Amino acid sequence: MTEIARSVIEQQWLELTHIRLPKRAIEARWSLRLDHCFQRILLDDACGGCWYDHIVGRPAYGKAPDAVLARAIATGEALLAGTADVNALNAQSLAWRGKGGKLARS
Repeated sequence: MTEIARSVIEQQWLELTHIRLPKRAIEARWSLRLDHCFQRILLDDACGGCWYDHIVGRPAYGKAPDAVLARAIATGEALLAGTADVNALNAQSLAWRGKGGKLARS
């Protein structure tokens, strides 16, 4: 991916997680509302585990491989479209982190 294309996808990520998802969360009365929570669940889902076990460095979105960031954005768009479940994604993310989720760590 070119540097220009990468900057576009990173801008999409920031708009999605800082503006669009928090706005939708308020409208839909989701339990999650903070940008960093959306970033956690989307990156964890895209990585298939805790993102910090798969992405070296910070900020995670800036260090994530293109394919991982694209998957995370696609899941965020699915949340907005109502075709993904924010509660299920959060439960899985928390389970991967050993924080009381109901799903098993893989």
